[in-house]
Amino acid sequence: MAKIRIQQIKSGIDRPENQKRTLRALGITKMNVPVEHEATAQILGMVDKVKHLVIVTEL
Repeated sequence: MAKIRIQQIKSGIDRPENQKRTLRALGITKMNVPVEHEATAQILGMVDKVKHLVIVTEL
């Protein structure tokens, strides 16, 4: 399974609550701190919901 690195580049402040919860569920706690996950359908779906706040790179 492929791995992806997710990094938050925009703030979650003033965003809907579901987007804040999605960031937290992905394990993102601070800006510019990368988190690695397996590229499963569930993770890619969560990334799609907050794609305007994060940057994704494949490993």
